[in-house]
Amino acid sequence: MNSAGHSEATARRGLELTPFRGLRYDPDRVGSLAAVTSPPYDVVVRPDGLHHLQDADPYNIVRLILPQDGTPAARNEQAARTLRHWLSEGVLTADPEPGLYVYEQRDGDGMLQRGVIGALRVSDPADHVVLPHEDVMPHVVADRAALMRATSANLEPLLLTYRGNGSAADTTAVLERTANRAPLLATTTEDGFSHRLWSITDPADMAQIQADLARHQALIADGHHRWATYRRLRAEHASPSPWDYGLVLLVDTARYPLRVRAIHRLLHDLPVADALAALDGQFHVRHLEVPLPQALDALADAARAGNAFLLAGDGAFHLVDRPDPALLSRTIPADRPEAWRTLDATVLHATLLDHVWHIPEDDPARIAYIHDTAATVRKAQRDGGTAVLMHPVREEVVRDLARQGVTMPRKSTSFGPKPASGLVLRTLDL
Repeated sequence: MNSAGHSEATARRGLELTPFRGLRYDPDRVGSLAAVTSPPYDVVVRPDGLHHLQDADPYNIVRLILPQDGTPAARNEQAARTLRHWLSEGVLTADPEPGLYVYEQRDGDGMLQRGVIGALRVSDPADHVVLPHEDVMPHVVADRAALMRATSANLEPLLLTYRGNGSAADTTAVLERTANRAPLLATTTEDGFSHRLWSITDPADMAQIQADLARHQALIADGHHRWATYRRLRAEHASPSPWDYGLVLLVDTARYPLRVRAIHRLLHDLPVADALAALDGQFHVRHLEVPLPQALDALADAARAGNAFLLAGDGAFHLVDRPDPALLSRTIPADRPEAWRTLDATVLHATLLDHVWHIPEDDPARIAYIHDTAATVRKAQRDGGTAVLMHPVREEVVRDLARQGVTMPRKSTSFGPKPASGLVLRTLDL
């Protein structure tokens, strides 16, 4: 196993996926399954989005993954009380026997993704079993760890990818056979995605999946902070314990390729005019009086030739590209691989944020990370800040860097589609 997402067998232990008794909503106790789901916690960043989910159903999962009122400790205790209340009321119920879960997503454009959800043994980066490709922010890990401690639960799966070989004995063969049965649940969320879930409890099917995955390593596609949280919580508890495992969705991207999108930055207290003035003589800046789709096309064209960004927030778009090579040589570490040194995210963080705008990348009061492009622009215009729109990095670059053990700057990529939160949970008390 010498590369991220490749499947050569070695003596090294691979992925160790185990069954668990999933917690699921009782469909007779909620308005609809779609109304109780949510995007992953780190995608729900806008207050209006959070309030929309809270209003959708009193049992929406966002009340567990993003509790709101009071201090952080009070919010986490609120989530724990809510979880206990829903369990006692029967809103959430545990499946009768442990299993693995097949999860399917489809959209209106014909995209199909299937994967297997289970409890994965937590490993360290040095084990080369689960490969990160991004750094994490300590305060986010601390926040997620406190929530998991309080609830004693994995409330949503993180997304991992691996590369299967397409044989009849691999995991995908079991998943596709299972998908011919009637699902445990099926729902369509308001974003147009349909979701289906099946359980696998047959010992032979589970053994086939476990034997296949033991030959693979995985790349973290989404959930670096939650994986780091799993590692922290495992270290806090004597092994063996339920904390040795964490809830994941594993997708074979040889069969079901993911989409890779950018994660944008919102600079809260930096007006666009000030951001542009600081770039004078160091980047080429072109003013664009065009709608967002055409501005993104211009960004994509410029990104083919080198580093490029779009700034927005003042009613227009500003294409920023062609950085001064002398500036890059002063600000980009020379001891890293060329593929890392030329990433847009590297130039943004090491050059623009650190040396030009002087904004700490881990200060939530100064910077936010937002997946939705239009929402980033709207919030910048409303708040008087600067939206920095990014062009997505290619998936093969992500894999190559992870294979070398090189992490990308934080929030460099957005793989998707992401699993909906609320379809199946794992409590560590069962």
